[in-house]
Amino acid sequence: MMRRYRVEVVCTTDDPIDSLEYHIKTRESGFEIKMLPTWRPDKAMAVEVPADFRSYMEKLSEVSGVTISTYDDMIAALRKRHDFFAEQGCKLSDHGIEEFYAEDYTDAEIKAIFNKVYGGAELTKEEILKFKSAMLVVFGEMDWEKGWTQQFHYGAIRNNNSKMFKLLGPDTGFDSIGEFTTAKAMSKFLDRLNSKGKLTKTILYNLNPCANEVIATMLGNFQDGTVAGKIQFGSGWWFLDQKDGMEKQMNALSVLGLLSRFVGMLTDSRSFLSYPRHEYFRRTLCNLVGRDVENGEIPVSEMDRVNQMIEDISYNNAKNFFQF
Repeated sequence: MMRRYRVEVVCTTDDPIDSLEYHIKTRESGFEIKMLPTWRPDKAMAVEVPADFRSYMEKLSEVSGVTISTYDDMIAALRKRHDFFAEQGCKLSDHGIEEFYAEDYTDAEIKAIFNKVYGGAELTKEEILKFKSAMLVVFGEMDWEKGWTQQFHYGAIRNNNSKMFKLLGPDTGFDSIGEFTTAKAMSKFLDRLNSKGKLTKTILYNLNPCANEVIATMLGNFQDGTVAGKIQFGSGWWFLDQKDGMEKQMNALSVLGLLSRFVGMLTDSRSFLSYPRHEYFRRTLCNLVGRDVENGEIPVSEMDRVNQMIEDISYNNAKNFFQF
């Protein structure tokens, strides 16, 4: 199936504690299609339930070989796993967050918060937000050091139906679009990294379509000319990866940003059958641009340039951006 759809590279989503054994086996088998990991460290900042966080720290300690009893120990363990992912060809991170976190904090506060939750104590809402804010910066700096691309999928309200959550667990179809006021926090987070000279290539994916214009205008604040389209507006995601959602995302980008630098579609699913989603995206893109040509909004005399733009969005931009 991968050969039929002419897949060249697949990037999976993997927790820092994952062994990546199948990535290694696939590479060693000589299979011509690359399967690369993507760093998804959400559980390392999930401090809402102290027992779950402590359990995760114990697993992280085991796989990293670092004894964890302090915040600095945890960061050292995560860095070892980050290095391991890089050795296996990882070039991207991905973060599933409700909203962006950009609270003010001090190193001493974060170390104290770690000690508190690691010891099994419940955190206040303020402490949770400060810890998440600090971890986002740490992860962003790690990615910048290796030249990775960081991705943020934000805006979902998960596990809404508590009855079905108890029966079936998470990620079973009871999630929805959330409504958050997150533009200032997003700006503050990106500015923190940028002011240190440590803002790496970034892709922002919103789930609420009302944020389309927010992201499309946020991109321009942090483009710096080092990489074409360094800050990206990610393709329509989850509830928005259908024709209407894709068109609204691309229209917002083309009106307020630069559509020609767009890295295109993300197959954000757990199924081999999802590869046609890229074809669905390409047809939607061609239809959208084709209508503008027919309506005289794009000159027919520029068709060579238009054709090149379609090819770039469908293939070349992603290949060059991620450096696979």
